[in-house]
Amino acid sequence: MKQALKGKGIIVTRPAHQSGPLARAIEEAGGRAIAFPAIEIRDVEDLAPFHGVVNELEEFDLAVFISPNAAERAIGMILARRALPPGLRLAAIGAGGVRALAARGVTDVIAPQGRYDSEALLELPEVAAARRVAIFRGAGGREHLGEALRARGASVTYAECYRRCRPDVDPRPLLEAWSRKEIHAVTVTSSEGLRNVFEMVTDAGRAPMQGTPLFAPHPRIAQAARDLDVRTVVVTGPGDEGLLTGLANYFSKA
Repeated sequence: MKQALKGKGIIVTRPAHQSGPLARAIEEAGGRAIAFPAIEIRDVEDLAPFHGVVNELEEFDLAVFISPNAAERAIGMILARRALPPGLRLAAIGAGGVRALAARGVTDVIAPQGRYDSEALLELPEVAAARRVAIFRGAGGREHLGEALRARGASVTYAECYRRCRPDVDPRPLLEAWSRKEIHAVTVTSSEGLRNVFEMVTDAGRAPMQGTPLFAPHPRIAQAARDLDVRTVVVTGPGDEGLLTGLANYFSKA
């Protein structure tokens, strides 16, 4: 994949603290990574409900970390407060969450393979068998997983450990780069981030966004982009590796 992205300017919209690996991979492939974080991760204002769930972890047989941010934030706070109960199984949606848990020494983690979403997690027998589930997530996250588990008869409790905000970023450097034809692709890893980007670039950036090929690692995000009239939308494999492969394949044919 060396030089597969030579001369291509690619916007990376991951949160600033998570954008490094993808940006480095783009640069190593000869491209130019343009950081434009579309989501900022902040503390929740009241952690008392979260701590209440942590104090009663023995009451659950499964704890689900809904995102890498949830895994990074929650597991550190949990282990600072107490040990994990021996009977508690842990699950993560994708590889990022698994890595975040492993960084804290938690390695026996249930996770889907090949498709990183709630639907894939629900297909796993260990998750289907769970009766008491704690879901660690950001404030106001997607409800599909909890609703599906409850429909199966499980008791579900949410533990919110962070909140997502739209960053206050000056869009002018990005708009100037578009005017110089230095931007060739946009990568987006969440529907919320996609909506934020459209708001952050203001009306002046809407047409350039719609005209720039957009790469998304999930069909749901891709459909959200099409709904915003992005003309070229490419669904890639999951994670940074999937995005990089999708970019390389696209530009090799361009």
